[in-house]
Amino acid sequence: MSSEAANTLPDIRQTLVLKAPIDKVWKAVATSEGIAAWFMPNDFQPEEGYEFQLEAGAFGKSPCKVTVIDPPNRLSFKWGKDWTLSFELKAVGEETEFTLIHSGWNEGAVTEFGQPHEIVRGHMDKGWTGIQQRLASYVEAQ
Repeated sequence: MSSEAANTLPDIRQTLVLKAPIDKVWKAVATSEGIAAWFMPNDFQPEEGYEFQLEAGAFGKSPCKVTVIDPPNRLSFKWGKDWTLSFELKAVGEETEFTLIHSGWNEGAVTEFGQPHEIVRGHMDKGWTGIQQRLASYVEAQ
């Protein structure tokens, strides 16, 4: 008998230091306009329990729900049927340590598009690196 924990794949966890103050980074990750500038178009509102959608291009609209809003330190939301996305911010002088955590990966599970988690996780791990660079460019350029 296998437990769910035995079938859990590691979270995607990536951290980078942004050359911008925490309040500026918070606006980029916890407002609809900010999220659209570096990630995806959306109808996000920064309130716990709020249901919104990310415009995922060819994959259509992804349903999401805000689960944690703790300005300016943490935002978490459910994404699609399986995942949770969390943004953790920590002030480091005039800079901000930004950690992205993409959890909800399970061996043998498939996305709502029928793709195995094991494969999608690998693509997303690489993809987040580029997406975070877009965030860095966005907050460091203004």
